[in-house]
Amino acid sequence: MPTSSADKSPNQKPIAFEIKSADLPLVALILKSGDVQVLELELLARFGPLSKSPDFFSDDALLIDYGQLDAQGVLPDLQRLIAVLRQCKLVAVAVRNAPPASLAEARHCGLIEAHALYIAAPQTKSQVLPAAVLQKEVPPPSSASTLVIDKPIRSGQKIYAKGGDLIVLAMVNRGAEVVADGNIHVYAALRGKAMAGAKGNTKARIFSLAMEAELVSIAGVYRTAEKPFSSDVLGKATQVRLSDDGLEKLLIEPLKL
Repeated sequence: MPTSSADKSPNQKPIAFEIKSADLPLVALILKSGDVQVLELELLARFGPLSKSPDFFSDDALLIDYGQLDAQGVLPDLQRLIAVLRQCKLVAVAVRNAPPASLAEARHCGLIEAHALYIAAPQTKSQVLPAAVLQKEVPPPSSASTLVIDKPIRSGQKIYAKGGDLIVLAMVNRGAEVVADGNIHVYAALRGKAMAGAKGNTKARIFSLAMEAELVSIAGVYRTAEKPFSSDVLGKATQVRLSDDGLEKLLIEPLKL
């Protein structure tokens, strides 16, 4: 049981650390091929230093999922794959569904074995890579609260509204990131990344008065600016939501004010 400062004896040493549970959203790399050369070419082409999206990730923690690989097929060279991921600003921290040989290799590389601790986001066409799929791994939703930001969010800044909505009263610049477990409201231009429903809330939405985002995501289902927004939403008032048909397709629609 924790003690207050008044309960401590004069000779009691201060506690050097505490260990608490923490919610950590992960990116999941779901392997479709064990050919590390194919993986390297496609990952670097899309997210590498010379790609159109070299800053798509920002040292995000990543889980490597072997679950969809052929059990009798080729397994990737994990050390080489980890090095490629680092070039894409992704930090591998765990593996899942790994066969014994790959699990031993993962532990040798300092990775842990992850079990079904997270709920995988649904896969959509916008998420699919020929050899791999990148998804956000999200824990369950939590209680609601609201965070209000009244200053511009600069490139490199990350704002997270844990447990509720995020309201931004100024511009979200390119290279900035806004995340909320609930809805995201940007009453200005949205030019960075916006991820609502970060802990699996499929009813969350993103609203912006000027949609120019690098990435938008609802409950892990995302779309990037690599696929240009349509003229009826680009630079205009827009909402982003998931469809109600059970397919959880990302919808980006004009916002009628």
